[in-house]
Amino acid sequence: MELENLRWTPRWVSHLGCVKGCLDYLGLDVSDAWLFGATGHAFIINVHDVVCPSGPTAWNNEMLRRLGKNVGYESRGLSATRDDADFDEKRKLIWENTKLALDNDLPTYGWELDVPEYYVIYGYDDVGYYYSGPRCDDGAGPKPWRELGATDIGVLEMYSLVAGEAADDRTTVKEALAFALAFAQSPAEWVFPKYKAGLAGFDKWVKALEGGTAHSLGAAYNAAVWLECREYAVGFLKEAKARLGDDEAALFDEAIRNYEAVAENLKKVAELFPFVERKEEHVKDKERCAQAAGALRSAREAEEGGLKALAKVAGEL
Repeated sequence: MELENLRWTPRWVSHLGCVKGCLDYLGLDVSDAWLFGATGHAFIINVHDVVCPSGPTAWNNEMLRRLGKNVGYESRGLSATRDDADFDEKRKLIWENTKLALDNDLPTYGWELDVPEYYVIYGYDDVGYYYSGPRCDDGAGPKPWRELGATDIGVLEMYSLVAGEAADDRTTVKEALAFALAFAQSPAEWVFPKYKAGLAGFDKWVKALEGGTAHSLGAAYNAAVWLECREYAVGFLKEAKARLGDDEAALFDEAIRNYEAVAENLKKVAELFPFVERKEEHVKDKERCAQAAGALRSAREAEEGGLKALAKVAGEL
């Protein structure tokens, strides 16, 4: 069984790349910038002590699904961990629920069908899932359903999207910024031990580069992901400014300037640690690391100004 024309939209943030693919399938016209910003993801940063490549995905992302309702969709699904006493039963239930969702024309996405990223589920057969995502844009499968969650990470997530009614623009922007500001404080509710968000995340990143402890893959991957987020932060703020009209337009200008500066400096980091052309010696090159650390300090300074600006906008809204 296959839902034709359902594939992910390639993005560094695979979670939202999958959501975007599902929204396109549902016929919901939502820009990437609005999706990234309205869910708060455009303003997130989450960095591990050694800039582990897990940083972009290793945090409690429940709020993304909550805020998705403001965009105009509802996420319905289940999750489980390999340590659950009833894991086998949950895995079978997720398999049955996913087949039922696809049978009812509901696009679905899940975690770690291949590498530790999110993947759109566009079909199934007697063996397992057919999926689209990182390293398999056009599709792959079947992935035996009994193999999901059987990795070192040991997490199983599967969500189906249902079209709903979007919130008004003012509510959408205000709630997204409130989440972004809260997340930047690294609350234990959302940020795991050994990771930091917000300004503290930039500090960890600099410390790892200067201390020679940064992970090679992580240095490149974090740069690519957080650059993508800040570029969409700028796009979201510009779209929000246009949507809310002249009365609020001036509120966004300071935030836009700051996040443009953050993106500009993160681009320098991404160029110093290119993902496709990455080499282990990049994180051992002291001069390269020093240049990246300098760009990150400038990004942090702009991020600090950006967060203050977001607080002003949220307060006025």
